[in-house]
Amino acid sequence: MKKLFLKHAFLRVPLFLRLIIAIPLAMTLFGVLIHFIEPETFPTVFTGIWWTFVTASTVGYGDYVPETFIGKLAGIVLILSGGGLITFYITSVSAAAVRHGNQLTEGKIAFKGQQHYIFIGWNEQTREIFQKIKKKEPDKAVVVIDRTMHRFPLERYPIHFIRGDASLDRTLELASIHTASSVIITADPGMPPRQADNHTILVSIAVRGNNDRISIIAELLTDQQLENAKRAGVTALVRTDRVISSLLFHELYSCRQSTPFRNTMHLLDSQQFHHEAIERKYIGKSYAQLLPIWKDKDLLLLGYIRESSYHMNPPAQIKFKESDILISLIPLKN
Repeated sequence: MKKLFLKHAFLRVPLFLRLIIAIPLAMTLFGVLIHFIEPETFPTVFTGIWWTFVTASTVGYGDYVPETFIGKLAGIVLILSGGGLITFYITSVSAAAVRHGNQLTEGKIAFKGQQHYIFIGWNEQTREIFQKIKKKEPDKAVVVIDRTMHRFPLERYPIHFIRGDASLDRTLELASIHTASSVIITADPGMPPRQADNHTILVSIAVRGNNDRISIIAELLTDQQLENAKRAGVTALVRTDRVISSLLFHELYSCRQSTPFRNTMHLLDSQQFHHEAIERKYIGKSYAQLLPIWKDKDLLLLGYIRESSYHMNPPAQIKFKESDILISLIPLKN
């Protein structure tokens, strides 16, 4: 019963580890055997073990050579058995490396890490975001979950790929959702707008259910799921249709010398928006009075939020109130 248990326990060990155990044992046994067969040629057990490894690996230095018939017969057995064992070990290691590489590109290997970003969907948007992240945080780990790609070009993008449906807990667990810091959910371009938004809400619920502290940034194509997105715990919403339509509108009515889209892109490449509650000492001061103060801090005061209403580039003499949220531009830190 004990032997049977040990046999099954050994067979459950991965093949690589079984070879790591079997090869030294086999070489040691042959080393001891040849030492007792020819003690004068192989004066120590270690000398015999050295000879077995050199012979089995087909290196054959020739520093130790069996001289008796039995010793040469043992050498033949060693070459046939030990050489095959080591060759099998080398091919197994090579096959395991190839298999692991294939599983990585096919999105079957779980990510081991923390404080990483997770992208739901790999498309032009997430590709552009990834390039910007690598400029700002070169060492930041990024995991991509996509259910449409069968293989990921890891040689072009240093990203950990997980293939699967992000609305399933198993897929999110493979991406280490419990230790991630932020998730970006992009709309599925292969679905109609309403269906894509429904899937975004479903993914958001799954993400929030697995990590109640994670930041969720989600893209919506329509306004029909705005309330559901809030209920699902989405931290920030991006309305793609409104962004694009606003830019197109400004391009339509802009002066020929101005380029709204290009200006916006250059602005976001070097600056980022910043919100802060107004300090008590600034309550009652005007927009014109705060502009130079903000400029001294390398900030550009754009406007304020009052009772959920945005006021950008307000009149110079407007007075700030206690509940105002100030909006400014700050340099994008590298």
